[in-house]
Amino acid sequence: MIPLKRLILISMAVTIIFVQEQLLMFIPNVQLTTVLIILFVSVFTFKESFIMILVYVLLDNLFLGGLNPFTIGAMLTAWMLIPIAWHTVLGKTRNIQVLAFFGFIFGFIYGFVFIPFTMIQTEVFELWPYMLADLPFQGIMATTNFLTVLWLYEPLYNVFEKEMPSLGKKQTPAHKNL
Repeated sequence: MIPLKRLILISMAVTIIFVQEQLLMFIPNVQLTTVLIILFVSVFTFKESFIMILVYVLLDNLFLGGLNPFTIGAMLTAWMLIPIAWHTVLGKTRNIQVLAFFGFIFGFIYGFVFIPFTMIQTEVFELWPYMLADLPFQGIMATTNFLTVLWLYEPLYNVFEKEMPSLGKKQTPAHKNL
């Protein structure tokens, strides 16, 4: 069971991710979503990260006009790669260059994850035209991810650590402290 304080923090994280994305929607593939998810994944457990991403994806899809299973499936798959990578190949690193490079690569991975879902939904199974049309947008997202992680991750993490020093520590149930 997740403590109430942590649930409130998860809901605040979802709100921050969702609102910034809506504010920046007028610029294609430019957003702070990746850096924010990396930030929140670095302070939440895997289970808490999964809940945060699931609620964000459902809220985002509901707000944008429907619960399309192809879009939800692609987004959930892509965004869940961040906590999976954080807890495995990235080894919970706080190295800014490694995280920025991961953000860059993730910009392309995010676009690639959508390919099979889009092909099934549209019943158009020509890979190269789709990839060529989407590549510039993946490049924009990759570059944005790289720069925002490089410039914003550390200052945002420091604010979290200063304002909520216990946030990054693993929570134990109250009855175990007795």
